[in-house]
Amino acid sequence: MRLTVEDLAYPAYMVNRRFELEWSNARALDEFFGVPQGDDLVDGRSLFRAFIQTGLSNRFEGWDELARFHLAVAKNFLSQEQLLAVAHGDDRRLANHLIQSFEDIEEAGAEGGVLGTEVNLAAPGQPAQWFKLYCSFFREGLFFTYVPLTEDQDSILTLLARRDLVIRDLLKKRRPHLTQLAVLTADLQGSCKICAELPPEEYFELINEVWSSMEPLLRRYYATHGKHVGDGMLYYFLPQPDSNYVMNTVRCGVEMREKMREIDDRWTRKKNWVNRLRVNIGIDEGQEWFGTYQTPTHLEFTALGDTINNASRLSDFATEGTIWVTKNVLGRLSCEERDRLTFGVRRQGSDGEEILVSSTFARIGNLVEARQINDTKYRDVAALPVTEVLDYRERK
Repeated sequence: MRLTVEDLAYPAYMVNRRFELEWSNARALDEFFGVPQGDDLVDGRSLFRAFIQTGLSNRFEGWDELARFHLAVAKNFLSQEQLLAVAHGDDRRLANHLIQSFEDIEEAGAEGGVLGTEVNLAAPGQPAQWFKLYCSFFREGLFFTYVPLTEDQDSILTLLARRDLVIRDLLKKRRPHLTQLAVLTADLQGSCKICAELPPEEYFELINEVWSSMEPLLRRYYATHGKHVGDGMLYYFLPQPDSNYVMNTVRCGVEMREKMREIDDRWTRKKNWVNRLRVNIGIDEGQEWFGTYQTPTHLEFTALGDTINNASRLSDFATEGTIWVTKNVLGRLSCEERDRLTFGVRRQGSDGEEILVSSTFARIGNLVEARQINDTKYRDVAALPVTEVLDYRERK
């Protein structure tokens, strides 16, 4: 019988890469974090602050090894300043000890995806209770679990090797949480017309080629798939420890546009038609509640709030494979990152010729009026300042 996260009878918890608790089973809540059984309100708590405040150093004989192991893992993701900001509590001596240990300790590599050490979880002066402490590295976070040395270790290692199953189990239990995120929506321009013109098997061939070609780009930029009606796409980009999630979103959009041009060339040669295959892209950024809808066989990520609506309206507004982003998106980039983008608003000059006014924004309502678009769906975002992203330049 396959072991699952739900079957674990020993302490286990998951943290994000800021080492904030995102999930814990009842055994860990009770023994490590001082939370009564049945109460799972641990979201967002700093793991190291929880260690200090619950006095683990006085409860476990093997506290030093337990702390060193967590600090060595954390050194992959946190700076000393970041640890200093969260590792405070009533016990200043212990907090200072953690910070000093963090400075001296060697970073633990993540080769193979699973690290382990042995810790004694017996109370001081009591007979030893040795556990194997594992840390599994996932893109979604870090999963710590403790297994008595007297128990079979193969079953837990088999579970940890099945990344898809572990993450699925954990995400099912993870509570919705408030987070910064960027949203990218992309719609195939003229999809109804293309669907009408192609035989069904060729239309599905085209759609599958489009989205399968985009998949490597979405993985490269750490995108999380969301639900989108019809043949469009919706992806969430969450904060990452080693890159700017907003720049990831913009770069992904630019590369998706370039990939679509390659697909367009292939289908133009194949069908000898005049259709131009384009994906119209909208991007916004904001703080939203992020969680999952789930059935026994399906798990779907979703975010609640205006950010998704804004991005969707922008992809509706975009034409001919353009990328439109809100002013808030570019405001989340550093000056250096923004300088690597070519963006602006196309205006009509005095002679009627279209010109690009670079590094500027315009309200959607004014742009809709200038295009003489008579559609009420833009009313709720009429005051939103936006701009078109035309290009991205790599750092020299």
